[in-house]
Amino acid sequence: MDRRKFTFTAAALGLGSAVYGASAFSLPAPKKRIGIVGLDSSHAIAFTKELNANLANENYQGYQVVAAYPMGSPSIPLNAERIPKFTEEIKKLNVEIVSSIDSLLKKVDVVLLETNDGNLHLQQAEIILRAKKPLFIDKPIANSYQDALKIFELADRYKTPLFSTSSLRYIGGIEEINKQNVLGADIYSPAYTEPSHKDLYWYGIHGVEMLFTLLGPNCVSVQTQHTTDFDLYVGEWQGGRIGTLRGIRKGADGFGGRVFTQDEIVNLGAFQGYNPLLKQIVSFFDTGKVPVDRAETLAICKFIDAAHQSRLGGGTKVILNNK
Repeated sequence: MDRRKFTFTAAALGLGSAVYGASAFSLPAPKKRIGIVGLDSSHAIAFTKELNANLANENYQGYQVVAAYPMGSPSIPLNAERIPKFTEEIKKLNVEIVSSIDSLLKKVDVVLLETNDGNLHLQQAEIILRAKKPLFIDKPIANSYQDALKIFELADRYKTPLFSTSSLRYIGGIEEINKQNVLGADIYSPAYTEPSHKDLYWYGIHGVEMLFTLLGPNCVSVQTQHTTDFDLYVGEWQGGRIGTLRGIRKGADGFGGRVFTQDEIVNLGAFQGYNPLLKQIVSFFDTGKVPVDRAETLAICKFIDAAHQSRLGGGTKVILNNK
């Protein structure tokens, strides 16, 4: 970065002698350094572009991506194409590429785990949490309830905060709904699958997140109706409330739904992009306070595991063990 450009950036951020002492060219506070693990998700590029181009945005508080470890899961065909492509893209955003997670952890203060293979997350998260780096795990947190539970147990062991969620938790209109008044919801979402994952962990988890955002963690059963191009998941929540998810793999798709409350029926709005999620992630990094309770994240995993079991069982209803 040349002197003129750096001076402008410092001015935009309010950096200078009043804050950092005699030098007007001091670096941002060290706690602002973000590292990315896994360049096989488009989110890695989208998040980096948004954060690094908006250092003066008060919602992002000067946090920026400074280093990335590219390796995710090249055994998945889509990822084998993405990793080299996204590695070159992120280099252009002035992000340093490192050769291992351990190398990354020496250069950063907080981590975005963006590997889109949930099977790797337990192993990767343990390395990060052992180093006591606050951690956001992009969807899916894992490929099973058991692995997700172990990840949270590691967070407790190493006394390091983490959370995981989908950006669809913040779809238009959902935050304005009083969740105490929700009686049910019909949600739709793309639901492309990957053989290495139980169906909903790969893409349909976005729709599951929307359901649980509205209805809470207390789902008691789920039943799956499956065809090649579509899935219909019918969940029953505590109090006899019904939530459905239509998973789409053919024809027009998108995210949305209808919410049934005590007083009205609400149609959800459009996907809001990644800004609302990034705002939550930055707040979490800054305060250590998680915006999504682990009980809800684990309940989502139980739902997905049970939905998969229902499909394998020909659509039988599966009762969730909520102990």
